[in-house]
Amino acid sequence: MSGMVSIAEAGVPSARSRALAVLRVRSRALAVVLLPAALAVVLVTARATGRLEGGPWAAVTIAVCALAVLVLLVGGAFAAVVLRAGPAVTPTVPLSEAAAPDLYRLVRDLADRMDVPAPSAIALTPDCDSWLEDRTHAAHRRRGAAGSAQSAPGAAPVLVIGSPFLWWMRVAELRAVLAPVVAGTGPSAHPDIADARGFVRGLDAAVDVGGRRGLGWIAAPARLLLRLCRTDAAEMERGVAAAAADRAQGVDYGLRIVAQEQVGLAYAGWDRLLTRVALPAWRMGRWPAHLDAGVVSALTELSRRDRLAEGFTSRLGERPACDLLEQPGEVDEATSLLAARLFHGGPAEAGPDWSPVEWAAYPEEVVDRTWRSEAARLHAALDALSVPAGLSGDPAPPSRADGPAPVRPAGAGAGSGPRSASAGASSSGPAASGAPGAAGPVTIAAADSAPPAADGFAGPTLERVLGYLTDPSGEGARGEALAGLLSAGVAREERAAGTGAGADRARAADAVPLFPLQPPRSARDLLADHVTAMVCCAAVDSAGAAPGMDWLDGPVLLVGGDRRADLSPRVLCLVEDGDPAPLREWLSALGVRPEKPVRLV
Repeated sequence: MSGMVSIAEAGVPSARSRALAVLRVRSRALAVVLLPAALAVVLVTARATGRLEGGPWAAVTIAVCALAVLVLLVGGAFAAVVLRAGPAVTPTVPLSEAAAPDLYRLVRDLADRMDVPAPSAIALTPDCDSWLEDRTHAAHRRRGAAGSAQSAPGAAPVLVIGSPFLWWMRVAELRAVLAPVVAGTGPSAHPDIADARGFVRGLDAAVDVGGRRGLGWIAAPARLLLRLCRTDAAEMERGVAAAAADRAQGVDYGLRIVAQEQVGLAYAGWDRLLTRVALPAWRMGRWPAHLDAGVVSALTELSRRDRLAEGFTSRLGERPACDLLEQPGEVDEATSLLAARLFHGGPAEAGPDWSPVEWAAYPEEVVDRTWRSEAARLHAALDALSVPAGLSGDPAPPSRADGPAPVRPAGAGAGSGPRSASAGASSSGPAASGAPGAAGPVTIAAADSAPPAADGFAGPTLERVLGYLTDPSGEGARGEALAGLLSAGVAREERAAGTGAGADRARAADAVPLFPLQPPRSARDLLADHVTAMVCCAAVDSAGAAPGMDWLDGPVLLVGGDRRADLSPRVLCLVEDGDPAPLREWLSALGVRPEKPVRLV
């Protein structure tokens, strides 16, 4: 029959044998549950026929019957949980046939050429991968997680395609890459393989159910059964993949080898775009609305820089796979919003505090705001560390992250720092600190509204930062104190944003981010980022520089239209060694005036 895999096909005999091994684990578990009941039946029958009379047999029979009833109840409850627990569904952007008729036509043509069932639907994911996902479980229909066609019993799996592939790959390349994935619908239709997969998915879902109150006992037997069938289940999937690859060999095999190079390139560019470009915007409560279109620019730039990628951009004259969509812009916006939710934990829908940003507005609305927010947080931390006017003494690290400590900025008279930063800047700041869903920079009073500070600086100046971090001993003790204060302030902002009622309503019950892009930044990294932001603000305000965006490196400083990439080592020299000389030379060469107040709003 069409779509049913022949038993002689490569990989299927191995996959089927492994599937039967998984099902034998299920049969043994059922036998263990039924064993006390069978023994109880034997004892009751023997007692009824008079073969077991007198002695302790009456008590033994009652005890075994009670044990059998208990085991049957527990086993029945466990089986019900395994059968009803809904396996996890990957968050995706559903793509109807009306929204992508050409793409559906391409996939069906692939299925016909390989004589396998066509996928029941197509969905997009903001990742560089593609796979088949079974959504026929009854729990998916109850939750409305799948459409009626794809969730019907016996329906073919859903084809999930990585959205970056549609924008970077050409139509022929996409067809070659999808061929082995679509071919997997054939082995998936085998009843033994489908039954074994359903059993494993049910056990996995039961482990998750075991985390709920009153059902903790479910997790232990589910984990035990998963351990018993883990090896066979993994080998079954390898056999299915081998069978799918064997079927797809006759479809664009030569082109697939070339297309796999594009997969690796797309993954590299997508990762850089998310971590360097999208993440700063997400921290500011903004989400780039066209990440998939941006990945084309990022990969084009990567191809220009990397000699190994030379010649890849010549493909751009061919028809892109996104032409298979009726409204690529709307699809791009939906996948971009999903990417922000999966990788950063943003709300599922746009709102006043979670709005899209176009690439053209990115430098002003994201880069500049990020720099000034971090500069404001840096000066708020310095305010907390400054000593009152008239006191003297050597600087010392603060005893508490949220309390002042007696320090004196090096290179300046003893006195208190400028008080232009709002008192709550270090505890209720913006999403620039990494808080998901928060928006807007720290609100700072205008520099000219604050009275001149006792340390000689009329407002938030770069000179104040340079003076405080200068450490002739080279140990960087002051940097450690300031870094600890910044880290504590950022942590408070993240907790405040994560526990706010608005954030809870926006996130609902979603456990996101599912895939955090980066580990939390260290205190020293936070300090370096904040000092860099302060330097960039000073360069913009006093030297005619401008915020910019690099497709692979994110926020950059532009001087005369050219990117300055030589700032980071000089900032690290100040932060780690307390040596401001390299940075002062850099500032002097650009004409930046460290003593001039910086605009923080």
